[in-house]
Amino acid sequence: MTRIIVITSGKGGVGKTTVTANLGMALANMGYQVALVDADLELRNLDLLLGLEKRIVYTLSDVLAGECRLEQALVKDKRQPGLVLLPASQKRTKESVNPEQIKSLLNDLAQKYQYVLVDSPAGIDMGFQNAIAAATEAIVVTTPEISSVRDADRVIRLIDAKGIEPIQLIINRIRPGMVRDFNMMSVEDVQEVLAIGLLGAIPEDERVIVSTNRGEPLVLVENNSAAAIAFDRIACNLEGKTANECLEFDSPKDNILDSNPSIYPINDFVNLYPYF
Repeated sequence: MTRIIVITSGKGGVGKTTVTANLGMALANMGYQVALVDADLELRNLDLLLGLEKRIVYTLSDVLAGECRLEQALVKDKRQPGLVLLPASQKRTKESVNPEQIKSLLNDLAQKYQYVLVDSPAGIDMGFQNAIAAATEAIVVTTPEISSVRDADRVIRLIDAKGIEPIQLIINRIRPGMVRDFNMMSVEDVQEVLAIGLLGAIPEDERVIVSTNRGEPLVLVENNSAAAIAFDRIACNLEGKTANECLEFDSPKDNILDSNPSIYPINDFVNLYPYF
């Protein structure tokens, strides 16, 4: 059965598009057929993070306008044949489509793909309503900051009111040193406030910026960073597998980018959050 999962946040800038790109690629690496849908009809970015921006011919809006078939708008990733992208259009506003149109489109995708991940725009306006229209599950992304957590709580309430379940949580940009020094909310703190199931946490990792600029999801890099390993574990958790069945930490390779002290070693993160 296809799982249509909306990935949302409420607050912008928390890394929801990065999560969508890497989680989708991680699932495709596991052998699943995955369709990523950019539901931000005004500020598309998912194509950039995947490095597919130059291959876009048609967009989601073109499909809805009847200017092309759905298959023509899907951009296949040559690095991972199991992954496709349905890009958004920057020429049309979110008000130009309605939830029923998006729902019909996503249900068509569900006929072929095992996972349909929808990258929702920030906020709770029409773009958000479009993104959740066909969702059978939701992943809420937040950073361990008060404003981000408060916005996430608002979004969770709206999703819950639509009867979408389960709603699961990903906490992004955790810095273990700041947590230990009580300068940052811990995973447990955020989970206690939001009171939904925890899918995983991702440590702060400067390689995210590098991968974004290169259009290469972290999970494709051979020498995985701490964040890439976290994404792989989240994909395993989404599938109901334990992290230990998916990844093992190799002690000699624990120090990622030793020359850069702002990158936390993998062990630093795992010792603080051993259940990821």
